[in-house]
Amino acid sequence: MKNVYRLIAAIAGYVILINVGFVFAQDWPQWRGTNRDGKVAGFEAPAKWPTELTQKWKVTVGTGDATPALVDGKLYVFTRQDADEVIRCLDAGSGKELWQDRYEAPAVTGPARSHPGPRSSPTVSNGKIITLGASGILSCLEKGTGNIVWRKDGFTKAVPQFFTGMSPIIVDKMCVAHLGGNDNGVIIAFDLDTGKENWKWIGDGPVYSSPILITVEGTKQVVLQTEKNIMSIAMADGGLLWQVPTPLQKRFYNCATPIVDGQTVIYTGQGQGTKAVMVQKQGNGFSVKELWSNEELGTAYNTPVLKDGLLFGLSDRGRLYCMNASTGQIAWTDDTSHKNFGALLDAGSVVLALPSESELIAFKPGGKEYEEIARIKVADTPVYAHPVIAGNIIYVKDNETLTMWTIE
Repeated sequence: MKNVYRLIAAIAGYVILINVGFVFAQDWPQWRGTNRDGKVAGFEAPAKWPTELTQKWKVTVGTGDATPALVDGKLYVFTRQDADEVIRCLDAGSGKELWQDRYEAPAVTGPARSHPGPRSSPTVSNGKIITLGASGILSCLEKGTGNIVWRKDGFTKAVPQFFTGMSPIIVDKMCVAHLGGNDNGVIIAFDLDTGKENWKWIGDGPVYSSPILITVEGTKQVVLQTEKNIMSIAMADGGLLWQVPTPLQKRFYNCATPIVDGQTVIYTGQGQGTKAVMVQKQGNGFSVKELWSNEELGTAYNTPVLKDGLLFGLSDRGRLYCMNASTGQIAWTDDTSHKNFGALLDAGSVVLALPSESELIAFKPGGKEYEEIARIKVADTPVYAHPVIAGNIIYVKDNETLTMWTIE
């Protein structure tokens, strides 16, 4: 059966669809987009927003909260069906399946069992796809065929309390993943082509935040939020460059991805507000200097988006907010209450928010007051994955289905 899927994929490569051009408006190859910053290119907000979107197709793909990747007119969707975790390649214009790979995976148990599917988003680079299953199975597949390049299943005995959540990052043809469990973590750089370990760092356990790249004085660093610290690892050799303790308050779990702005790193999600530090070269090493700290306002289960010197987020109390990214001062907080799970995207003339209640919200990215433009229902079940936007198309992964919507 798998050979049939691959044959279909090969044939599809020679077919030019009339409507495929609009799908290429922007690739979305990994967690939070091309640069992991939540910025959407090429989106033009309508002069008048419709009261509802137009559904082009809807397919059942399985359970999971992983955001699909969009590359070269193909969607890569990672879910769970029955006892298997499944990686699918779909044609982005029609929703037709081109190939799939599946493997049997341990079940999600305990407090996390209501979300049995993967949370980690696929990463696509250099013709490969990386996925991290809920129980810690790390896979690398060929982008065009779904052929397995390598698979690591030696990290399933220890996982975070609510299973894996971080999305691996690919830098310089290396896949960097934070694996393991509480007080028993390992950050490993795998060669993308062979799966060989280039380096590893042993220490803090992983959380649900994802790593991001920063370059300071020519040194590439991966910034990670761990269970106890925000820290930086050298891409060259896996050495620890700097770290800052980030103690957690009760009922907070380090879910927000760090935000990078030049040499500044902004972090939140510990129940202690939002903080910013400057990364500096110091002798042969690096140090960090705190720039500001706002202990009143922070997030829980989302990552703010940085736009024009302003941070837009969904607070741990479920309120959309705006914060000055240079000072940490609060610009405004909306009165409407949402769940504190959600996604925020910089879509040019608007900021788009999708709280888990499944209503897409468009508002103006101003620093004076909250000014909502549109609010549109996009799913019948809660949404925990980020929407993927390409031109006037919005892909939404809800509990078990993936839908292609258009703004018309």
